Amino acid sequence: MVKNYKDLLVWQKAMDLTVEVYRLIKFLPREETYALSDQMRRAVVSIPSNIAEGHGRNSTKEYINFLSVARGSQTELETQLQICVRLKYLSEDEALVALNLCDELNRMLNALMNSLRAKLGGS
Repeated sequence: MVKNYKDLLVWQKAMDLTVEVYRLIKFLPREETYALSDQMRRAVVSIPSNIAEGHGRNSTKEYINFLSVARGSQTELETQLQICVRLKYLSEDEALVALNLCDELNRMLNALMNSLRAKLGGS
């Protein structure tokens, strides 16, 4: 039974991703401290934050909207991780855990949004 947002597996996975991305950011070059790494921190923190905020809202439509924002932040972060790999700031192996969590979160967010839409009657 879900009593609050902390009980949601999707929120827990988003928190795992946050910890992993903060760990990876330490490997980025110093010149990226206020550019790419800062943007990655904002994107990854946005994911569990929007899941929690949406869960705390009074309407299912608002909840879906916040989940959509979380999904947008997840895809933004995934792109930033791919940029790190292409620029050789991170190896594919180093980024693999975070990229897999991004993929899993995307599926989980989509499933939750679809479930909530079904409760609304498909809107």
